[in-house]
Amino acid sequence: MLHLNYRDGRPIYEQVKEGLRHMVISGAIRPGDKLPSVRSMASQLAINPNTIQKAYEALEQEGYVYSIPGKGSFAADRSDVEDKRREELMAQLSKVVEELRYLGVSEEDITAACGRKEEQP
Repeated sequence: MLHLNYRDGRPIYEQVKEGLRHMVISGAIRPGDKLPSVRSMASQLAINPNTIQKAYEALEQEGYVYSIPGKGSFAADRSDVEDKRREELMAQLSKVVEELRYLGVSEEDITAACGRKEEQP
């Protein structure tokens, strides 16, 4: 399910959050699917349950997950996430493009990079 890289400079909760976000985006976890319990996920990954809880809370704030007290956490419907996340990502993209321009990258190279599909390993 998730793989952690202990040599990665990012905190473990961030890696868990990104892994789960990717699974929701890619469809590996479908809208309405129940996520593993905090204890179960912590046990699988051999990490502290508080780390998993922090990742779940961050995903809930971003709208990828919703929780029902006493029932667990579930993947949110795509429409619940789209508008807010799209705005956030467009703001990040604007900052990156601005920095690329500052570094002398041409508009053509920026446009070409935006049009590239992620290469499969």
